[in-house]
Amino acid sequence: MRTLLPDGPDVALRNRFGGVESLTDFAQRVARWQWNRGCVGRYPHLTPVGTRGWCRSSPGPCADRARGTLDGLRTGRTWRAMRVQPVRLAVGCLIMALLMGTATGCGGSPSTRRPTPAVVVGAPAATGPTTPSAAPRGCDPWASLRPTGPDGPAIARIRQRGLLIAGVDLNSYLWGSVDPATGEVVGFDIDIVWAIARGILGPGARVKFVTTSPEQRVARIRAGDVDVMVRTMTITCQRMTEVAFSTVYFRSGQQLVVPKGSPVRAFDTGLRGRRVCVGAGTTAVDLLAQANLGAIVDLADNHLDCLMRLQEGQTDAILTHGSLAAGLAAQDPMIRVLEPRLDETLYGVAMNPNDTDLVRRVNGILEDYRAGGADSAWLVSYRKWLATNLSDPNAAPPTARYVD
Repeated sequence: MRTLLPDGPDVALRNRFGGVESLTDFAQRVARWQWNRGCVGRYPHLTPVGTRGWCRSSPGPCADRARGTLDGLRTGRTWRAMRVQPVRLAVGCLIMALLMGTATGCGGSPSTRRPTPAVVVGAPAATGPTTPSAAPRGCDPWASLRPTGPDGPAIARIRQRGLLIAGVDLNSYLWGSVDPATGEVVGFDIDIVWAIARGILGPGARVKFVTTSPEQRVARIRAGDVDVMVRTMTITCQRMTEVAFSTVYFRSGQQLVVPKGSPVRAFDTGLRGRRVCVGAGTTAVDLLAQANLGAIVDLADNHLDCLMRLQEGQTDAILTHGSLAAGLAAQDPMIRVLEPRLDETLYGVAMNPNDTDLVRRVNGILEDYRAGGADSAWLVSYRKWLATNLSDPNAAPPTARYVD
């Protein structure tokens, strides 16, 4: 398998895609092609990173329909006529390039511009040990290993390899996605990946991003496919028997997402007989089952597939983290996120339980990431990616808690 170097030419890609010199160039061509189809750029809040589908009319009619919708002619028929359906045109094209060119790659540490990493998408998780360890007594999802002690074999492995392998999600607008205009992998979770990479490898760090579905996360970690999993992954006592977590880096909670005008007003018996879409392998599945509201469980690969089903009328509501729901609402102004949050979910960086030195090092990096008050790297990233859509004036990095 060849390696596609950061921003370097790959002969197979160049030959197959007519002079494409890099994935950055390829993504930029995709973005320009989308623009020429009529809508991208005119209404950027309707076409964020990771949209699927495009306007099939000429730019004039497309713009007219969009303008009518935004000015209040928001009938279901008008919206369906022009809607930009979710997910992944740019990412899908990158996947095609990778599959046809059989290339993998890595990105360099960002300075003014991050080199574009190639993306490993949808590869099956390697077979590895799956027998969970015993459940921790007095489980505390908040607590992790204190950042002390010398570097061990996990840190040595990463340094010898010369890059960090990170499991991520590229389908979550604001958290992890590919910017079609630049080809860069961006988002709140991605900023944390880069902080970890620099903390271990220094300013010239490189990262290989491996996109992972919710159901693949634990298997990939335990098989050693990735060093870290930074993918809005909820810390639970059950998962703590299978993987090791860092200290908490974000707090969220499950919320319902429904179309505007939906009769669904709350997470209650009004959901009886209605389809509620949840991502397979997520904590939303458990919450919906435990609530026993008579809803029909509609399983999807991820929350973005749920959005597509909601837009097409195939499901009645989505149950997902409020932090992810904010990204969905940013992509589709015809949906709304219902309050309140239904539980508390704690995000942590997941790692192999044998890599205790890596867990301690990541916790030390997260301490530095939280430090600095209003100028902390955590708050800088929050303001960039999440503040507009989450609207939490009291947002602050969670306080670290340790077991030792």
